[in-house]
Amino acid sequence: MTTTPRLALVGDRSPAVRSHARVPGLLESLDRRDRLTLDAYWIPTEEAEVPGALDGFDAVWLLPGSPYRSEAGAVAAVRTARERGIPFLGTCGGFQHAVLEFARDVCGLAVSHAENDPAAEDALIVPLACSLVGHEGPVVVTPDSLAGRVIGAGRTVERYHCAYALDPARAAELTAAGLRFSGHDEEGGIRIAELPGHPFFLATLFQPELAGDGTRAHPVVRALAEAAVEHARLVPAA
Repeated sequence: MTTTPRLALVGDRSPAVRSHARVPGLLESLDRRDRLTLDAYWIPTEEAEVPGALDGFDAVWLLPGSPYRSEAGAVAAVRTARERGIPFLGTCGGFQHAVLEFARDVCGLAVSHAENDPAAEDALIVPLACSLVGHEGPVVVTPDSLAGRVIGAGRTVERYHCAYALDPARAAELTAAGLRFSGHDEEGGIRIAELPGHPFFLATLFQPELAGDGTRAHPVVRALAEAAVEHARLVPAA
């Protein structure tokens, strides 16, 4: 018996968030064009905070929409996927909280997100010098990386809708602990993070769900779906 892979869409679903509105069409495209059928469920960030909330899922996509109603829930979703080897994609706010989780739980750093705590002196995620809200720009992808294999090119042009990013002064600490930054803008700003040794762990500051007209999934989204299928094959539901 074949089990349809289950995808957790973690985020505070809202019709006002453009990336959320894109998801149904992307899932339909994956099914129709790529024969990658996923059983997707929205998990609000408050629910993701509850132990066991992501049990039985074959992939986790932490979607944009920050500030999340529960920072703890967003971070918990990342930690669950990272520790259990569940395929993970974080986009925009998902990227920011994936990096935040790694810094806290792997590096042991007491750090914060400036959007959630503007007065914090230990912010890891800080305001961008120039907001990327509504911006489109090039990303240079590191060869021989997960991102490079997924995107299939050394350079891509991507869409953004964010105003916060990793403080570049803290990047070396995370790299030393095993996180890899595999995509940058042309000025060296970090745009992609991945976790070597994990079955599939990718986070992008850009929003691949906004690529094109929404009728065909970006390679990053398609790769997550493929990883979910593989996870369901290797780790059948109890």
